[in-house]
Amino acid sequence: MFEQIYLASASPRRKELLTQLGVSFIQVANDFDETPLVNESAEDYVTRLAIGKARSAQPFCDPDNPLPILGADTIVVLNGQFLGKPADLDEAKSMLKQLSGRTHQVYSGVSLCYQDKTIWQVSKSDVTFSQLTEQTVDAYCATKEPLGKAGSYAIQGIAGSLVNGINGSYSGIVGLPLYETRILLEQMQIRHLLSPQLSPQQSPG
Repeated sequence: MFEQIYLASASPRRKELLTQLGVSFIQVANDFDETPLVNESAEDYVTRLAIGKARSAQPFCDPDNPLPILGADTIVVLNGQFLGKPADLDEAKSMLKQLSGRTHQVYSGVSLCYQDKTIWQVSKSDVTFSQLTEQTVDAYCATKEPLGKAGSYAIQGIAGSLVNGINGSYSGIVGLPLYETRILLEQMQIRHLLSPQLSPQQSPG
């Protein structure tokens, strides 16, 4: 059983969620091009991102301490269009106005890579925004919370008060789907808070 992993993400949200699972980890950088491919589906895109980030982190890991690498990413999709991180507050306002009063999808992919083994899971959630007035959009953007967030919002922050409802994985919307992550941890034999039932004699391969 592995006692520790590498986390190929600088996201404080993923760090916090992985900590909730009781996983010991070392944060490392990754170097992966996030540009979507032509006609790539949302599920294929987020899967490729999660796996690519884990694999691209390999050079940043200690070669004398080989451990599984966890990669993850989250994308926001509205009517088939990917809404990434806004370049500035003007773009954030535009995205929020598009999301206002509508339901969109959030896909969260997570992968674990170790040697020649790669496993992954994807969660899909529906998020419905309330009708947003221009004043509300301006006030939210003034907090600067939308910057650096896919879709220009953080559901775990002030934006939680703008969301009318969700159907799916709250943790996935935040950035790391905990149920899917636990499944992968158990498949790869990585210790976490709920893993005492796993047999230490089982091979991690």
